[in-house]
Amino acid sequence: MYLDRVDLFDGLSDEQAEVLKSRSRVRNFAPNTIVVNEGDDGSSLFVVQSGALKAYLTDNIGREVTLSLLDPGDYFGELALLDDAPRSASVIALTRSEVLQIPRAAFLALIEAHPACMQIVVRNLVGRIRKLTESVRSLALVDVFGRIARVFESLAVETDGVGIIDRRLTQQDLANMVGASREMVNRILRDMVSGGYVEIEPHRIIVRKKLPRHW
Repeated sequence: MYLDRVDLFDGLSDEQAEVLKSRSRVRNFAPNTIVVNEGDDGSSLFVVQSGALKAYLTDNIGREVTLSLLDPGDYFGELALLDDAPRSASVIALTRSEVLQIPRAAFLALIEAHPACMQIVVRNLVGRIRKLTESVRSLALVDVFGRIARVFESLAVETDGVGIIDRRLTQQDLANMVGASREMVNRILRDMVSGGYVEIEPHRIIVRKKLPRHW
């Protein structure tokens, strides 16, 4: 269980986390399976145990915007703990994935047993909102090169002096993440490669040196 790695619950004691675990269940999803659909009724938070998932939005003509890529320790559906509104985004499993489903009832049981936990969770949610605000700022005020650079920085894990993004990202994936056309992403990636900043392999991207904020 990854509750000790979930920043939403950072500050809970082992006893308090056990209240959540005891009322939760593990669910498994095959690749390309929809976990939640935008507009569905929501009454659970999900914590990724293994695999890789994607949160996204689509419009009525099928255009897609990727909100986030989710790895073990990440979570989604947290708003369902606090209100009865429909799901605000869809989530799909990119690989075989295992998630811990925490019902709203489990969260309410935690708050009933330990009222001070509400302050902890609200404080951590505020931190989440600040990160979302920064993402909106990036989309509105940073050029496409800078947005791609920020995506690479957020996904890369430093290994032997270089950043490794150990996942397959297509140009369309990146376009959906940064709000740009695939053609624009293609041109920028070619510039990054020719400048020696990144190396693109079939199933991973290597960031060789720090990317500038602007091109």
